[in-house]
Amino acid sequence: MNLETFFNQFDVLADAPNGVKKLRELILQLAVMGKLVPQDPNDEPASVLLEKIKAEKEKLVKEGKIRKIEKLPEINTDEVPYELPKGWQWVRLGNISQIVGGGTPKTHQIEYYSNSEIPWITPADLYQLKDKMISRGRRDITKLGLQKSSAQLLPQGSVVFSSRAPIGYVAIAANDLSTNQGFKSSIPFIIDMNEYIYYFLKSVAKQIDESASGTTFKEVSGKEVSLIKIPLPPLNEQHRIAAKVDQLMALCDELESRKHKKKQHIVHLGEVATSKLIIVSNSQEYEQNWRHITNNFDLIYSVPENIKQLRQAILQLAVMGKLVSQDLNDEPASVLLEKIKVEREKLVKEGKIRKSGTLPPIKPHEISVELPDSWEWVRLDEISDIGTGSTPLKTQLEYYDNGDIPWITSASTSQEVIEEAEFFITPKAVSECRLRIYPSGALIVALYGQGKTRGQISELKIAATINQACAAIVFFEAITDLQKYIKKVFEKKYDELRALAAGAAQPNLNVGKIKETLIPLPPLAEMKRIVIKIDQLMSLCDELETQLTQATNDRNRLIETAIRQVLVA
Repeated sequence: MNLETFFNQFDVLADAPNGVKKLRELILQLAVMGKLVPQDPNDEPASVLLEKIKAEKEKLVKEGKIRKIEKLPEINTDEVPYELPKGWQWVRLGNISQIVGGGTPKTHQIEYYSNSEIPWITPADLYQLKDKMISRGRRDITKLGLQKSSAQLLPQGSVVFSSRAPIGYVAIAANDLSTNQGFKSSIPFIIDMNEYIYYFLKSVAKQIDESASGTTFKEVSGKEVSLIKIPLPPLNEQHRIAAKVDQLMALCDELESRKHKKKQHIVHLGEVATSKLIIVSNSQEYEQNWRHITNNFDLIYSVPENIKQLRQAILQLAVMGKLVSQDLNDEPASVLLEKIKVEREKLVKEGKIRKSGTLPPIKPHEISVELPDSWEWVRLDEISDIGTGSTPLKTQLEYYDNGDIPWITSASTSQEVIEEAEFFITPKAVSECRLRIYPSGALIVALYGQGKTRGQISELKIAATINQACAAIVFFEAITDLQKYIKKVFEKKYDELRALAAGAAQPNLNVGKIKETLIPLPPLAEMKRIVIKIDQLMSLCDELETQLTQATNDRNRLIETAIRQVLVA
């Protein structure tokens, strides 16, 4: 693919995931390889420019403005990564510019910062800097602060380059300024070279960072920056390259903005479509709104955010009694509640479970939606037996050695189902630590844990004990649909449960909050229809995500192929 064809397909390539980022990187790579703009045989070659630089250095040394610069090693042919166009030359950055560090005046010395007049920047001032130029940072320093520290005044046009925490931020000084010690800046001996040097440093910033050393944080020294190899074009070509890069980066900005607006529009369409589904008042409206969604599937679900939103909408409709139609012949939820109550009393009488404590009455402000007539609002503890676990002392080897009883932690709830355990304990641990072995089919909720663990729910496929970071939900009757339905309810309530958690450093749920969780309970027959419908629609969501992933991979392959073709052209 030649450059003209490439530029004609710019907007198509930019549409790939990270497409604009990859295009920016390619533009810089083409620029420093001499492939972005045509060469002009009338340009003075880089060798002439180097002679002018040498003369300028000698003049500055003679005037005492800079110290005599240590001779840098020649560039060997085996160091050269690619062949340059005629008129270009490989040089070291320290041969064409003065590499200058920075410093920080003592922060407790007020006179170094009060009534300050000299701009002073840190790497943080370059974070997310969109402009090529920088005039000042968040703080300034005084002339005295400059004199009493290792900070140096960099002239306008200097190229500032962050050399630690992090490595690779680049900008051009819009005016005289100073930096902290996190920079190794380049002052070109011929200042008109600054824009090319700026773009070159942006093109190799990632490589410099990857090759940097350091234990606490990575850093590159002034010596290492001086030794960086730079492909040097004729000065006139440098100007053409900088102008072309400016033009193409502006186009990238435009494409990025357009892409962002397009995505925002699609996400908004998804939000409107799903919200209309949720607020419908009758089946006719539901069918109409669902038809609108299916007619616009390709557009609305071309972004992953909308598929996630659709999953939540499906669960929301399910617990509102709007996902499937009601059947007047279904036994109401009150009948199911009576059956569960009888079963609970029987198990308590047999000593298989403890008698449950008194639950607080359901208050009007807790009820978020009006349910169909045949449904009931209940607390989870009314329809299940809920418990937790503990951690046997790790120092008690007899609790763990040769243990064969699975012991589950909250980390396992990231799985859809728990089919095996990472840890095992002994019967002695179960007995002495008052642990309970929960049956296969119990639901396990994470009460607390690292990251997003809190509020996750999984299904036990093995009989197991659990630690104190989990709650187990066991159902009284062998009604698999009740278990499946409650799991769907908890998936829908994930964000609500996380918001319920209390605590600062480690926000926690507790068993009491799980027991009091409000459940919209449908008739058993309707519950079965709901679970089937949810599974059908979630399969549709899976299919949409697979298609989206495939399309994403195709676009990635397209841009990777285009980049390879341009680089070898």
